[in-house]
Amino acid sequence: MAKRQLNRRQSWRIEKIQSERAARAARRESQALAALEGGDLGPEQYGLVIAHFGVTVEVEAEDGGAIHRCHLRANLPPLVTGDRVVWRAGNQANGVIVAQLPRRSELCRPDQRGQLKPVAANVDQIVIVFAPRPEPHANLIDRYLVAAEHAGIRPLLLLNKADLIDDTNAASIDALLDTYRQLGYPLLEVSAHRGSGMQELQARLDGHVSVFVGQSGVGKSSLVNSLLPGVDTRVGALSELTGKGTHTTTTARLFHFPGGGELIDSPGIREFALSHVSRQDVEDGFIEFRALLGRCRFRDCRHEQEPGCALLAALADGRIHPQRMASYRHIVASLPETEY
Repeated sequence: MAKRQLNRRQSWRIEKIQSERAARAARRESQALAALEGGDLGPEQYGLVIAHFGVTVEVEAEDGGAIHRCHLRANLPPLVTGDRVVWRAGNQANGVIVAQLPRRSELCRPDQRGQLKPVAANVDQIVIVFAPRPEPHANLIDRYLVAAEHAGIRPLLLLNKADLIDDTNAASIDALLDTYRQLGYPLLEVSAHRGSGMQELQARLDGHVSVFVGQSGVGKSSLVNSLLPGVDTRVGALSELTGKGTHTTTTARLFHFPGGGELIDSPGIREFALSHVSRQDVEDGFIEFRALLGRCRFRDCRHEQEPGCALLAALADGRIHPQRMASYRHIVASLPETEY
């Protein structure tokens, strides 16, 4: 069934109601913050944001790991899971965040209104999770790879639910994986359900701050449950109607590994817009393009049908995979006109 389109007045009413709710929540938060700051607060100390809940965050104290629900001062920028902060404790396992420490890295994506929002901070490895079902889409994987390259964060491709590979999908899955293997991307095949490949995955995660990304239904929560027994994150089934995943993770949350390293499990998303990057950023994000950029006959070459295009020549002789070129063109076409 097609989605019902909202007219301008209906959209305005929805936005008005949402803004009024946000204003009421902000007033309540301001009152709670004033009550906290009007009382006795402890000394400043360092902490780690391990989850975000709208106007409050959960902070893990650096001096023992106790968890505190903290309010944010109004002059602070938006915080995300993985941020390191300075905070002061209240008298009932709560507190106030007074400063944000500089981020080493951040993974961002535009929201529904096109405004850029950070997803996770201080990560050094993006684990791009996909599965035989729901059917993996190379373009979504490529969008994550471009985002990783743009953020300067190392990617790891992870095929979960490898036990679901059968005669109906083996050829297409093998072709997909082979494309990325030839490019030199690290790639693992695991099954959280059966436990195969999980030790190798754990070894890749230990000692790093990693974030799981991928569309809903690929088994990110099952992977977390397998890697961290006792965490028991919610696991959802694929929709029988659409074959797509259902959202089970509603907020990005950080977990610690016993052997060192941290993992951020992010809410599943079915699309990953790249409206915050430029066309040149997209070109740089396709690593097989790098040696060819700047070698086209025309400086403003769009790599479509121009004579003397180095990328088209590489496509013709097999140095660029047709699927990757199709992904590149699809991503560039989705950019704002000012960037295209």
